Amino acid sequence: MRSLIKFFALTFIVSWVCWTAAAAITGGTATPSLSFAAIRGTLIFIGVIAPALVALALIIQTKGRAGTLPLLRRIIHLPNDVRWYVFALGFFAVIKLTVALLHRIVTGAWPPFGQTPFYLVSMAICISTPVQAGEEIGWRGYALPRLTEHLGPAQASIVLGIIWACWHLPFFLIPGSDNFGQSFPVYLLAVTALSIAMAWFYWRTGGSLFLTMLMHAAINNTAGIVASPASVTNPFSLRTTLTAWLTAALLWLCAGYFLVQMRGVMTSQAPGDVSGFDVATGEACNGAN
Repeated sequence: MRSLIKFFALTFIVSWVCWTAAAAITGGTATPSLSFAAIRGTLIFIGVIAPALVALALIIQTKGRAGTLPLLRRIIHLPNDVRWYVFALGFFAVIKLTVALLHRIVTGAWPPFGQTPFYLVSMAICISTPVQAGEEIGWRGYALPRLTEHLGPAQASIVLGIIWACWHLPFFLIPGSDNFGQSFPVYLLAVTALSIAMAWFYWRTGGSLFLTMLMHAAINNTAGIVASPASVTNPFSLRTTLTAWLTAALLWLCAGYFLVQMRGVMTSQAPGDVSGFDVATGEACNGAN
């Protein structure tokens, strides 16, 4: 667990220092002057990719440069089954559309829908998928297998989800960020449920980082299908929009299924082997999907 504690501590320090500095040099304003916009963007970007930077640095420190190859190979691990690509792209979009339908049933009115054209959403997913390596190499590539080795896949996915959500906390305090004006407790619930779904997906695809990167990009860029406008002045308030609560509830409904699946795997397979993926070595086993 020592390497995990070091990973999480260094990731939080690097990210939060960068994001705090980004907010400080712009005076905490939502619209910084043009001269500071590039600096702010660079600091935010470094903070976002810190999980990958820290993970790679720790592996190089303990195993040398050659030790990074098994991890990096997972970025180009592309399962042949097309259903996994459909799942990655469509999971969160289906959740959001179901939220809209439930909102209509409960209130008699449709929630506000996003106005971004489908082709722009598709382009954004394509462009942002490689960028998600900055998070996924750290969260799913480095931390998840090691947590799983100690806790099992179900518990590991929950613990990682809580940590992953808390890592985003500064964005709820920085004006102009995507999460400013949102409820952090509801976000914590939703992200933990997403972590469970992504952990299940990661194991079922034999440890494909590419597919978790694709899913991460799709989640980020389809979240606006049903808008959840800023609704709170206190980020720790539970008083938020119905769409936010419905999204969290639906995600946990799915997460319950994934948790049962992951617990079943641990009782039916040898220790350290989760759906064709060796959590101890971080390598895909023969027969992985």
